[in-house]
Amino acid sequence: MRVLFIYPNLYAQIGFNYGIAFLSAMLKKRGHTPSLLNINEKMGYPFDLERIRKDIEKYNPGIIGISAVTNQFQYALEIAQMIKRYFTVPIVCGGIHATITPEEVLNSGYFDYLCVGEGEHALLELVEKLEKGGDTSSIANIWLRQNGKIIKNKVRSFVDLNSLPPKDYTIFNFQQMIDAKNGWVGIMSSRGCPFKCSYCFNHQMVNIYKTDLKVPTKKLQYIRYHHTESVIEELSTLLSDYTNIRMFILDDDLFTLNKEYLSAFCKEYKKHINKPFVVNGHIKFFDDEMAHMLKEAGCEIVKFGLESGSERIRKEVLYRPMKDKEIIKAFEIAHKHDLHTSAFVIFGLPYETREDLLMTIKLLAHIKPGRFRWSIFFPYINTAAYEISKKGGFIDFEKMRSLSNFTEESCLNFGEHHNLWIKKLQKVVPWYVNAYTDYSCSTLYRPLIQEVEQMNAKRWDEAKTKILSLDEHISQLLSLNQKDHYAIKYNEFMAVHSNWFKKKD
Repeated sequence: MRVLFIYPNLYAQIGFNYGIAFLSAMLKKRGHTPSLLNINEKMGYPFDLERIRKDIEKYNPGIIGISAVTNQFQYALEIAQMIKRYFTVPIVCGGIHATITPEEVLNSGYFDYLCVGEGEHALLELVEKLEKGGDTSSIANIWLRQNGKIIKNKVRSFVDLNSLPPKDYTIFNFQQMIDAKNGWVGIMSSRGCPFKCSYCFNHQMVNIYKTDLKVPTKKLQYIRYHHTESVIEELSTLLSDYTNIRMFILDDDLFTLNKEYLSAFCKEYKKHINKPFVVNGHIKFFDDEMAHMLKEAGCEIVKFGLESGSERIRKEVLYRPMKDKEIIKAFEIAHKHDLHTSAFVIFGLPYETREDLLMTIKLLAHIKPGRFRWSIFFPYINTAAYEISKKGGFIDFEKMRSLSNFTEESCLNFGEHHNLWIKKLQKVVPWYVNAYTDYSCSTLYRPLIQEVEQMNAKRWDEAKTKILSLDEHISQLLSLNQKDHYAIKYNEFMAVHSNWFKKKD
């Protein structure tokens, strides 16, 4: 059967969809013919319903699969509406939004099927039953509407990662993606995370499987690993099949969780792959031995999620009970081993005060990461953080439905004054961090942030369009004078230390 995937990924970072790559590989292995419309304006495919309609008509699929995260579901819905106007082909919706809010998705009336949880075996079974005219009403992981009612089939056990065929990179224009991301390529060696952070879907996924399979968390085997050998083979294949790969990114939720796996990976990586790489670490799962192994293997960057500099917010809102001293120690260890560090923080959290936000700024100024990224908090439906935000009366639901990403605006309402400050931080948080460091550049940035503070909404709207050019100009002057500082680099929500870009750019 001809299977067409549609992946709306608009006004956001260019994303490689691991799920679609695995689904395509499974289908090809069984003789089916998958194809993909990767809807992303940066990849030359803007949101154009007429173009999508013509591409569907040309491909003539037997089924269409649309994968969407919450921020992109508005586009998935518009695409599905258009398909129903012109075609009779069945549509299946997958991705985390479908898993977390399945009834809402099906009740829209534009999707015939929906996949809850992991879909490799479920989609293959659905495709083959549709092809043979079989009964599709009892496929595990698949929900559907039948005779006006929703049939909610339970999930099957989590897939054994080592039973899957290698991901199908060819379904994407992968060379174009590599070039667009300046040679940075993501892979995943595992699935799952043991933590229950309030803003993440992991706890919801675990609850669904625990309920349906009637087993305790420990028996779910949610955290799974690809064999080290197969990961190294995948990396080697990418290097032989594509050009301009400069950096591999291990996109695992928590690469430093399993020290034994990390050790085996580092040994093999050092032997076979001559490229630097990036990993996601965790403050509570990082020590001298790990840092040494990573550095020896060629690791260049270790990323840590801090989310907030407030211990109260981390514990009560985010469900990440990390102490400041633990955070400081992890960064000290990484820096001791000459690892470039990346810190991730979130602004606009429920119950977050100005003092809490200043704690985040001051913590960044103290630990001095190699870079830091920030986002505006978005309350994903049915997560614990969503319920916290909803109960507190913070959510502007109309605005929430309109946002396509989590980097530009907040859909929470804290009052006019605090809302404006979050908007300002979204643009100039590196200036605040610079101002609070012990770097000599702080004397330059303090008056800048004081000026920002004094701006009303109208003045800020006029000034914000000039921030990037002004930041670049200041950074050039400081770099000429060999002054340590952070500058906005590579995208509008990342600040990088001058030591890195003076060396790399």
